[in-house]
Amino acid sequence: MTSNKLEQEAKFRIRQPERLAARLNALGAVCTQERTFELNLRFDTPDGRLSAAYQVLRLRQDQRSRLTFKGPSDPNSAVSAREEIEVEVSDLRTTQAILEALGYQVSVSYEKYRAAYQLGDVEVSLDEMPFGNFSEIEGPDEKRIHAAAKQLGLNWETRSKLSYLAIFDILKETFRLEMPNLTFAAFIGQAYSLDEIGLLPSDEVYDI
Repeated sequence: MTSNKLEQEAKFRIRQPERLAARLNALGAVCTQERTFELNLRFDTPDGRLSAAYQVLRLRQDQRSRLTFKGPSDPNSAVSAREEIEVEVSDLRTTQAILEALGYQVSVSYEKYRAAYQLGDVEVSLDEMPFGNFSEIEGPDEKRIHAAAKQLGLNWETRSKLSYLAIFDILKETFRLEMPNLTFAAFIGQAYSLDEIGLLPSDEVYDI
């Protein structure tokens, strides 16, 4: 299966994911993926050409394996908006070997647990990252993403356009963390604060 689209999404930091899940259920959202562990491998050339061009080449494995390309994000959009081309692959390790044979290498790996819901025409993800809990709302346009956030009782002003790896890089630089990969094991015992890098909770303004 292949898809080519303009990905538009907003990210929200969540303190109480169980309450947000209850709100989704109350609104009649359909759970399309139960909580699932996810492994992501980010590829680049040895000289970092993709990163320098704000492009992403990612191999992901959860309930299936997918190879994804993302173009640069639109700096003028109120949400994260970027071209996304994705294809399902039958074997993660074989696909990794092909990419490495072509000269790409894994620049960073990252883990998360994700549950996914369909709420009308938007997709809502509940993500457990090694550094905290988040929700991503992906939809056809900013207006409908904003409307879904309001339905869920999330503060629109605290949304983020940053990727999880961008947040990871900011945390490492700010708090002098030295782990190379974004894994749950690497964050055990680490001292850091998402508040201090401007990622404020989105679910504390409204009663959800």
